[in-house]
Amino acid sequence: MKCHVNHGMDIIQHSDWLEDATDVVLYHHEQFDGKGYPCGLVGEDIPVTARIFAIADVFDALMSRRPYKEPMPYEKAIETLEQGRGSHFDPVILNAFNEIAPALHQEVSNLSEEALQEKLVAMTRQYFTREMYEKI
Repeated sequence: MKCHVNHGMDIIQHSDWLEDATDVVLYHHEQFDGKGYPCGLVGEDIPVTARIFAIADVFDALMSRRPYKEPMPYEKAIETLEQGRGSHFDPVILNAFNEIAPALHQEVSNLSEEALQEKLVAMTRQYFTREMYEKI
C-alpha cells in the first residue's frame, strides 16, 4: 500500500503539466500528528494541498462502494473524519470541509450516473486544455 506514493511520483515526474500535483501525490498520506508516511511530516509542514486532499481522499474511500465493502452513510463518514481531527487531519481544513460538504453531498447524491458523468466532464474541461494534452 505504501508503495503507491512512489509509483505515483514515477508517473507524474515525466509530465511537466502535472508538476503542481507533486505535493498531493507525495504527501497525501502524511498525518497532522506526524504519524503518516512517507516522511512523517507534522502539521503545517505538510503542504496545504496534501492536507486538503487527505480529507477528500478518505471521505471518498468511506463513501465509495468497493469490492470488499459497501459505501458508508454520509453521517457515519463525517463522524469517522471527526475521529481523526487533529491526529490524522488538520482541524482548520476539516472545519472548512464540514462547512461545504453537506450542500455538495446533497447536490450530487440525487444525480443519476449520467448526470454525474456530465458534471465530471464539465468540471474537468475547466482545468484541462487541448494544449495541455499536446504536452503529454
